[in-house]
Amino acid sequence: CGGSTGKYIASTQRPDGTWRKQRRVREGYVPQEEVPVYENKYVKFFRSKPELPPGLSPEAAASPGKQPGKAEGSEPGLSKAAKRNLKRKEKRKQQQEKSERDVDGLIPVLEKASLSPGHRDAAPQPACGTDAEGQASERSRKIKNLRKKLRQVEELRQRLDAGELKQPTREQLEKLGRRKALEDELRELEQEL
Repeated sequence: CGGSTGKYIASTQRPDGTWRKQRRVREGYVPQEEVPVYENKYVKFFRSKPELPPGLSPEAAASPGKQPGKAEGSEPGLSKAAKRNLKRKEKRKQQQEKSERDVDGLIPVLEKASLSPGHRDAAPQPACGTDAEGQASERSRKIKNLRKKLRQVEELRQRLDAGELKQPTREQLEKLGRRKALEDELRELEQEL
């Protein structure tokens, strides 16, 4: 039927290194990988249009002047939503840093308020060097840490009393049990100051 007429597709190498045989095909045969992909008229229409944001004329895009929506210092190539998200993230970060600073500022005030009146009015002892200063800052850090732990224990106890925690974990029960030891340690450190 086909006879000797036709053309040959040359042998090609596969990715694994083996070779495909040479094939004889009829006249007019187009290999599958060379067949053009079908595109309906809508796809062709949108492919023919330049890729611009809706409402932007091709003339405005051609002249690279100052674009109205572009803010100084913004990342190039980001969409409006991405820029908005970046701004929100920055704002959230600033608020978090501000709240941390406020908390850090309150801690010394709280420490002074909880000390007995005699210690607050007494002048600080002259330091014999950086060693004494280091020990004092170490003590104040320990006191701050102990107060934080006691505050957590108190919150945990309140949650248990309110019935929010039905099944406390072993760690939570151990934390509640350490309350007396934490209070004793805090008292000792405050007396040393």
